[in-house]
Amino acid sequence: MASFAKIGLNSKVIEVLSVHNNELKDSNGVEQEVNGVDFLTKLTGWAIWKQTSYNNNIRKNHAGIGYTYDEDRDAFIAPKPYASWILNETTCLWEAPVAYPDDGENYEWNEETTTWDIVE
Repeated sequence: MASFAKIGLNSKVIEVLSVHNNELKDSNGVEQEVNGVDFLTKLTGWAIWKQTSYNNNIRKNHAGIGYTYDEDRDAFIAPKPYASWILNETTCLWEAPVAYPDDGENYEWNEETTTWDIVE
Protein backbone atom coordinates (compact mmCIF):
# COMPACT_ATOMS: atom_id res chain seq x y z
CA MET A 1 0.00 0.00 0.00
CA ALA A 2 1.12 3.52 -0.78
CA SER A 3 0.29 6.46 1.47
CA PHE A 4 -0.69 9.92 0.30
CA ALA A 5 -1.14 13.13 2.26
CA LYS A 6 -3.93 15.54 1.39
CA ILE A 7 -2.50 19.06 1.50
CA GLY A 8 -4.72 21.94 2.59
CA LEU A 9 -4.29 25.63 3.40
CA ASN A 10 -0.82 26.78 4.45
CA SER A 11 0.56 23.43 3.22
CA LYS A 12 -0.94 21.61 6.22
CA VAL A 13 -1.66 17.88 6.01
CA ILE A 14 -5.39 17.42 6.57
CA GLU A 15 -5.73 13.71 5.80
CA VAL A 16 -3.58 10.67 4.98
CA LEU A 17 -4.97 7.87 2.82
CA SER A 18 -3.67 4.53 1.60
CA VAL A 19 -3.85 3.51 -2.04
CA HIS A 20 -3.23 0.02 -3.43
CA ASN A 21 0.10 -0.10 -5.25
CA ASN A 22 -1.66 -1.27 -8.43
CA GLU A 23 -3.21 2.19 -8.76
CA LEU A 24 0.28 3.68 -9.06
CA LYS A 25 1.51 1.45 -11.89
CA ASP A 26 2.00 2.83 -15.39
CA SER A 27 1.65 0.82 -18.61
CA ASN A 28 5.10 -0.70 -17.97
CA GLY A 29 4.20 -1.80 -14.44
CA VAL A 30 6.33 0.91 -12.80
CA GLU A 31 4.85 2.76 -9.83
CA GLN A 32 4.43 6.49 -10.47
CA GLU A 33 3.34 9.01 -7.83
CA VAL A 34 1.36 10.96 -10.40
CA ASN A 35 -0.90 7.94 -10.96
CA GLY A 36 -1.74 7.82 -7.25
CA VAL A 37 -2.44 11.56 -7.27
CA ASP A 38 -4.71 11.16 -10.32
CA PHE A 39 -6.53 8.25 -8.67
CA LEU A 40 -7.15 10.22 -5.46
CA THR A 41 -8.14 13.38 -7.33
CA LYS A 42 -10.80 11.45 -9.26
CA LEU A 43 -11.94 9.64 -6.11
CA THR A 44 -12.13 12.66 -3.79
CA GLY A 45 -12.24 15.74 -6.01
CA TRP A 46 -9.20 17.10 -4.16
CA ALA A 47 -6.15 17.82 -6.32
CA ILE A 48 -3.27 18.41 -3.91
CA TRP A 49 -1.78 15.09 -2.78
CA LYS A 50 1.81 14.14 -1.97
CA GLN A 51 3.08 10.61 -1.50
CA THR A 52 4.52 9.76 1.91
CA SER A 53 6.20 6.68 3.31
CA TYR A 54 6.11 4.78 6.61
CA ASN A 55 9.82 3.98 6.30
CA ASN A 56 10.61 7.68 5.70
CA ASN A 57 12.26 7.13 2.32
CA ILE A 58 9.92 9.59 0.61
CA ARG A 59 9.88 13.22 1.76
CA LYS A 60 11.97 12.64 4.92
CA ASN A 61 9.12 11.75 7.33
CA HIS A 62 5.79 9.98 7.17
CA ALA A 63 3.07 12.61 7.02
CA GLY A 64 0.53 12.98 9.77
CA ILE A 65 -2.47 15.23 10.22
CA GLY A 66 -1.20 18.65 11.29
CA TYR A 67 2.20 18.20 9.67
CA THR A 68 3.39 20.75 7.11
CA TYR A 69 4.55 19.91 3.62
CA ASP A 70 7.61 22.05 2.91
CA GLU A 71 7.92 22.32 -0.86
CA ASP A 72 11.45 23.78 -0.80
CA ARG A 73 12.74 20.87 1.29
CA ASP A 74 10.32 18.39 -0.31
CA ALA A 75 9.65 17.11 3.19
CA PHE A 76 6.90 16.59 5.74
CA ILE A 77 7.62 18.36 9.02
CA ALA A 78 5.82 17.66 12.29
CA PRO A 79 4.43 20.54 14.33
CA LYS A 80 7.15 22.21 16.41
CA PRO A 81 6.90 20.68 19.91
CA TYR A 82 8.59 23.53 21.80
CA ALA A 83 9.55 27.10 20.93
CA SER A 84 13.22 26.47 21.70
CA TRP A 85 13.60 23.40 19.47
CA ILE A 86 15.50 23.66 16.18
CA LEU A 87 14.76 22.00 12.86
CA ASN A 88 17.44 19.57 11.72
CA GLU A 89 17.82 20.45 8.03
CA THR A 90 19.00 16.96 7.12
CA THR A 91 16.25 14.92 8.77
CA CYS A 92 13.56 17.62 9.01
CA LEU A 93 12.97 16.56 12.62
CA TRP A 94 12.80 18.93 15.58
CA GLU A 95 15.67 18.69 18.05
CA ALA A 96 16.12 20.12 21.51
CA PRO A 97 18.83 22.77 21.84
CA VAL A 98 20.45 20.49 24.47
CA ALA A 99 21.23 16.85 23.66
CA TYR A 100 19.21 14.16 25.43
CA PRO A 101 21.35 12.73 28.28
CA ASP A 102 22.91 9.36 27.55
CA ASP A 103 22.97 7.90 31.05
CA GLY A 104 20.14 5.36 30.92
CA GLU A 105 17.68 7.55 32.83
CA ASN A 106 14.30 8.71 31.48
CA TYR A 107 13.89 12.42 30.86
CA GLU A 108 11.27 14.90 29.73
CA TRP A 109 11.89 18.29 28.21
CA ASN A 110 11.42 21.35 30.42
CA GLU A 111 10.81 24.31 28.14
CA GLU A 112 10.92 26.84 30.98
CA THR A 113 14.51 25.96 31.88
CA THR A 114 15.43 24.50 28.45
CA THR A 115 16.82 21.41 30.13
CA TRP A 116 16.04 17.71 30.40
CA ASP A 117 14.43 16.77 33.74
CA ILE A 118 14.61 13.23 35.11
CA VAL A 119 11.23 11.46 35.14
CA GLU A 120 10.74 9.81 38.56
